Amino acid sequence: MPLPDLLVSAIALVRDRHVLMVTARGREVHYMPGGKIDPGETAAQAAAREAFEEVGLQLDPAELAELFEVRTLAHGEPDGRHVRMAVFRAKTDASPVASGEVGALHWVTTADADRCPPAGREVLRRLAASDLID
Repeated sequence: MPLPDLLVSAIALVRDRHVLMVTARGREVHYMPGGKIDPGETAAQAAAREAFEEVGLQLDPAELAELFEVRTLAHGEPDGRHVRMAVFRAKTDASPVASGEVGALHWVTTADADRCPPAGREVLRRLAASDLID
């Protein structure tokens, strides 16, 4: 029996044709700021909560615009498990900062796709196709 999809939300904070990604402490993989949707949360609420927990941004879920959903193989999960990630456009002038969960912040383009898991690569591809990043 297949494992259920992991349901996650993430933010896409785009500045100067780069998108914000993060790495976990002691890891090299770049990923979108975001995480699992908790019971009772909407995808937008989860994206806003995770943005605050990971990069210190206070975002209003009502102001997050859903860009797209990515469904792909989940990184670091058993074979065949998929992730469904709702990606929301975040707009803020605040400066993101790495939290205790995050080792470093990175402003990336499609040139950094090789450092991303499958979902991150697909997000970069779609953001570039929408002419938001290089």
